[in-house]
Amino acid sequence: MGERAIAAGGLAFEEISEEHLAGVLDIYNYYVLNTTISFHTEPQTLEEMRQSVLSGDPRYKSYAILQDGSLAGYVLIARHKNKQAYDTSGEISIYLQPGVGGQGIGGQALKFIEQKAAELRFHVLVATVCADNEPSRRLFTRHGYEQSALFREIGHKFGRWLDIASYQKIIGQASI
Repeated sequence: MGERAIAAGGLAFEEISEEHLAGVLDIYNYYVLNTTISFHTEPQTLEEMRQSVLSGDPRYKSYAILQDGSLAGYVLIARHKNKQAYDTSGEISIYLQPGVGGQGIGGQALKFIEQKAAELRFHVLVATVCADNEPSRRLFTRHGYEQSALFREIGHKFGRWLDIASYQKIIGQASI
C-alpha cells in the first residue's frame, strides 16, 4: 500500500496500487462508453489502465479517492508533454464514480493534487476537458484555473464533433 492522506469530509487519498485498478478501470470505462468526458471510444483494458495510472515515474502520481473507505474516484498528475522543457508542467485529471458529483469531492481532490504537485516542484498544472463538460469547466475556473486554449471540432464521438478546452494554473516557482 502506498502513501495515504486524510482530507476533510471523510475523504482519504491513497496512492493507486494494484488493488484499486479494477475499480479505477470501471470508473473510466463508464465515461468512455457513456459520455464525451473521455475521448476514448473503446473501453480500456486492465493493462492499459495500469500503464496510465502506474507510470513508475515518482513525479507522476495517481491517487484513489476514498469516501468512507469506498472508491469515489481517482485523481492524477501525468506528463504534459514528453519533452524536457515541459518537465515543470503536469497534466491533471479527476474522474469520479457516476452519481457522486456535486458533493465537493472534485474540489477536495483538486486541492489535494495541487498540494502534491507543489511538493513535487511542478510550476504549472494543465487540465484539458471536453467543452461539453460544464461541471469540470466550472470546477477548474472556480479554483483559479484560466482557460488557455480552445480547440474546435478536434474529436469525433457519438456522431458529433467535439471541442476541448485547456485550463492552466501557475502553482509555484519551481527552481530550474
